Amino acid sequence: MATAAVQMGSRAFNHSASNDSEVEYDRLRDLARSEAAKMKSCFDRAHEAYGRGDGAGAKSLSDEGKRHQKQKDAYNRQASEYIFRENNAPGRVAEDTIDLHGQFAEEADDILEARIRDAQARGQKHLHVIVGKGNHSVGHVQKVKPKVEEVCRELGLSYATEENAGRMYIDLTGGRVDHAPPLPQQPQGYQGGYNPGGGYPGQQQHHQQPQQQDEVGELVGKLLPKIFRKLEGCCIVM
Repeated sequence: MATAAVQMGSRAFNHSASNDSEVEYDRLRDLARSEAAKMKSCFDRAHEAYGRGDGAGAKSLSDEGKRHQKQKDAYNRQASEYIFRENNAPGRVAEDTIDLHGQFAEEADDILEARIRDAQARGQKHLHVIVGKGNHSVGHVQKVKPKVEEVCRELGLSYATEENAGRMYIDLTGGRVDHAPPLPQQPQGYQGGYNPGGGYPGQQQHHQQPQQQDEVGELVGKLLPKIFRKLEGCCIVM
């Protein structure tokens, strides 16, 4: 279990997270997986009970499975909100960037769409999206990036993979993107491609953090609960 937790943490965090942060994120995802296993067991046994004519038993097991499903969704919601706050805290990424590390594909879908619409409403011209390279996924397959591409296609937005394959550039104006603009030289060891202090090296930041704080707070406190209300009742693939 400890090994799995370390692997999950290294995938979920885009900065040098404390061990406590990794443990908390992994704890929530592990609790969700446990509830998912219990949910499946209940639904399977409910199906078997129904098949042998035990309607009352099937109903009881089905209700128990739904309770586990609700708890699974709650734990996943907590994990998603927690990792979003950690990875998108002011000074951790620039205000034109959103970090989707640690999100499930379904979570990333709705979070990104909400962020894009908010950014467009404020007149933002582009968005950098940190999606990860999939180094820790089974088969090294990127799961968030295809979902980001799908969202862009649905919204009619052009995009490109940046030089760092774990990042994407999205044009929010409807213009065509043939290739992502180059980024300045970044500090060694920072996976997000920005200074830990915020923004590009040399970029002035003293007027940006309050706005970014409001943006993160709005997404977490207002948009994410709506997202998860929509996702409740759907079975997320672990």
